[in-house]
Amino acid sequence: MQSSTSYWAIKKENLRYGWAKAKRMKVCYLFLLPYTVLFFTFFILPICTSIYYSFTYYNILEAPRFIGFQNYINLVLQDEVFLTAVRNTFVIAVITGPIGYILSFLFAWFINELPRWLRTIAVVVFYAPSIAGGAYTVFSIIFRGDAYGWLNAILLQFGLVDAPLLFLLDPRYIMTVIIIVTLWMSMGAGFLSFVAGLQGVDRSLYEAGYVDGIRNRWQELYFITLPSMKPMLLFGAVMSITSAFNVSDVPRALAGYPSTDYAARTIVTHLFDYGFSRFEMGYASAIATVLFLVMILCNKAIQAMLRKVGT
Repeated sequence: MQSSTSYWAIKKENLRYGWAKAKRMKVCYLFLLPYTVLFFTFFILPICTSIYYSFTYYNILEAPRFIGFQNYINLVLQDEVFLTAVRNTFVIAVITGPIGYILSFLFAWFINELPRWLRTIAVVVFYAPSIAGGAYTVFSIIFRGDAYGWLNAILLQFGLVDAPLLFLLDPRYIMTVIIIVTLWMSMGAGFLSFVAGLQGVDRSLYEAGYVDGIRNRWQELYFITLPSMKPMLLFGAVMSITSAFNVSDVPRALAGYPSTDYAARTIVTHLFDYGFSRFEMGYASAIATVLFLVMILCNKAIQAMLRKVGT
């Protein structure tokens, strides 16, 4: 009984101390207020609204009608296209997520060794594909399904095929093309965070490491660079997973909408279909909620593994 009383006394004292500290720093909280309002309005509120609508039948024209878990039941038991989209999304995420993450770090590591002016040019070159909308036009020409497509022209010229291959229409090739293009465009914000993180590593740590017995660059990478970049590694992992599960623009731009036999269907394109083509917002919100939960679980798993780096 006495220990319980002392516990609540300590909690009360901590709350009193925290409130007094918050009052002293009220000007700091005032500066944070604009960001807090924007974050709540454009992130927290839409997420909560989507979760609520996922339990309703809502077609924009009528008021939402609560139907419980029916949208989720339909997703799992009746929507075969959704299951195809889940499979395609996980295939893309499992391949492009880790590979894109590793490539982003390796390219950033190599670029970090270049002279400053050359490093700046290299960063722009590697980052440009992730923000260049014109890349879709280039890849659609490369994988064009007739003799005028660059890849088909090469294959025909060397006699490797007898007729042009329909890379963007044949289900046998669509996913391969989508994965290649997604990898090419994966050097995004995570890549920039790696470049910045490598620049921020204290150079004296390397000198101390060589005194303590480090003998090559790989030991230097594992024992010094990676532990010093944990925040950037975690941020890059979050961005990599987010981009891997949010693949939508590449399949729609290259394989069409809808793609042949839904071969390039992903969860986000399925959500786009129900939300903006059929206007079934309740069902689309259920899809978004499932995707949101899967991304959170994957992020937690990856962060748990990365926290062990260098420990």
